[in-house]
Amino acid sequence: MQLTGAQIVIECLKEQGVDTVFGYPGGAILNVYDELYKHQGEIRHVLTSHEQGASHAADGYARSTGKVGVCFATSGPGATNLVTGIATAYMDSVPVVAITCNVTVPLLGKDSFQEIDIAGITMPITKHNFIVKDVTKLADTIRRAFKIAQTGRPGPVLVDIPKDITAAKTEYTSVKPKPIARITDTISEEDVDTAVSMIKAAKKPYIFVGGGAVISGASEELKKFVEKVNAPVCDTLMGKGAFNGTDDSYTGMLGMHGNVGPNRKTNECDVLIAIGMRFDDRVTGRLQDFASHARIVHIDIDPTSIRKNVEVDVPVVGDCRQALEGILEICRAKMADTDWSGMHADWLQTVHEWKANHPLAYNKNGHIKPQQVIETMYSITKGDAIIATEVGQNQMWAAQFYTFTKPRTLLTSGGLGTMGYGFPAAIGAQFAFPDKLVINVAGDGSIQMNIQELATVVQNKIPVKVVILNNGHLGMVRQWQELFYNRNYSHTNMEAQPDFVKLAEAYGAEGYRISKPEELEDVLRKALTSPNPAFIDVMVEREENVYPMVPAGAALDEMLLV
Repeated sequence: MQLTGAQIVIECLKEQGVDTVFGYPGGAILNVYDELYKHQGEIRHVLTSHEQGASHAADGYARSTGKVGVCFATSGPGATNLVTGIATAYMDSVPVVAITCNVTVPLLGKDSFQEIDIAGITMPITKHNFIVKDVTKLADTIRRAFKIAQTGRPGPVLVDIPKDITAAKTEYTSVKPKPIARITDTISEEDVDTAVSMIKAAKKPYIFVGGGAVISGASEELKKFVEKVNAPVCDTLMGKGAFNGTDDSYTGMLGMHGNVGPNRKTNECDVLIAIGMRFDDRVTGRLQDFASHARIVHIDIDPTSIRKNVEVDVPVVGDCRQALEGILEICRAKMADTDWSGMHADWLQTVHEWKANHPLAYNKNGHIKPQQVIETMYSITKGDAIIATEVGQNQMWAAQFYTFTKPRTLLTSGGLGTMGYGFPAAIGAQFAFPDKLVINVAGDGSIQMNIQELATVVQNKIPVKVVILNNGHLGMVRQWQELFYNRNYSHTNMEAQPDFVKLAEAYGAEGYRISKPEELEDVLRKALTSPNPAFIDVMVEREENVYPMVPAGAALDEMLLV
């Protein structure tokens, strides 16, 4: 049948099972929005207050569901406003398809009104991008975009469509998408066999879990692997929830603001099994001293991540879940008579003693401590919530003091470190899970980056909660200035801060303020159990720091402590 380009866009989204799109209309994309209007019962469109909000909301939707997030924007500034969200998704391997529309084909390259080469701009921050100048290629291009976004290491793909292409007609035939195959052909049986032999011979193995374990859905296989190997587990910020944080084998987070035990014991282990992570600088500390006594097994789907930062002994390239299944299969087939249960008892005992003797701690002094807020939040929710964060101290306290037991329950910008990410990401997750409690943990600086999305939650009557750890500063930058810049607090004091309670109420949301420790539990409980969107402004200790902290250029065991 003959369809316009705009109709093809909507039909292709329906083919892919898309039920929600986040976006902001404009002139170049009007044909698509006109067609979307006719399909309101099939595809829900969420009007955000800013295109960056749309891209982050699509990201939050994708992270919380494992499906592709979709966002729309018009040409020029509409498209460029997506860039930070696309880069955020790229750095954290999130499958997002961004569909933008541009000026007509004859006007491309002529400095036309609201014309921009968005494909050129986003080339370094997408897995692939397209500009479609032939309507006959539109459907196949959109289908390719969805496939690329989900295949292998996921990531964002952009499709830019000139306005005249959305009006042109061509023949369209519906195509049912094929399941996305997991990458297994690169998993070498020899490497898996070597990895098993190395792990079996280890006296002090440590299992290190990254975001790839979450993305691949490897939690069940990871649990079986940990039980089989009988080894301690730590994780990265992005890996939280892949392994149950309440399990006895779990020892905490590794890295710049990681727990004392993992940071110290990583340099004592003899085999490090890294699952789905990229050994970024926030995790390794000084490279030459990272896991200096260990042989390293690295499981990752992206071959470019292997040996990019850290030399490894055994690379296992492929889907984390499939690789763990392969390792478990070899263990069952070749070592059925081997009892691993007591093999690492002394090592486990040592690691757990460190965990018990060096817990995360903070000094209580009569003020509300941000760590206390997160602990109280965890107590009220019993861990049954989706937590989004902004970036900075709030992010680290949430990671440290909220215990994550399930994957896809922490939404945070790890690679790019995007302030303003958390609130719209929480909106995306709330649309995906309308019956779940979704909380954004924010700082008073970062929440103002995309605070206009209050209009989105109120207009759509979704009960997103925002807990603001209000210390009157750009807290993490101020912490660095205190510790490394002789307390030269250059432009980190938030003097012109709004009244967040009045601001929330002005938009039509609920506003709460907590100023005293004795108010914390009751007010927080009331706000979190409200059926309405709410801002909870918590006046915390102004100069509280995040500890432990590994200074830049230091080794993991050279931590600053409370």
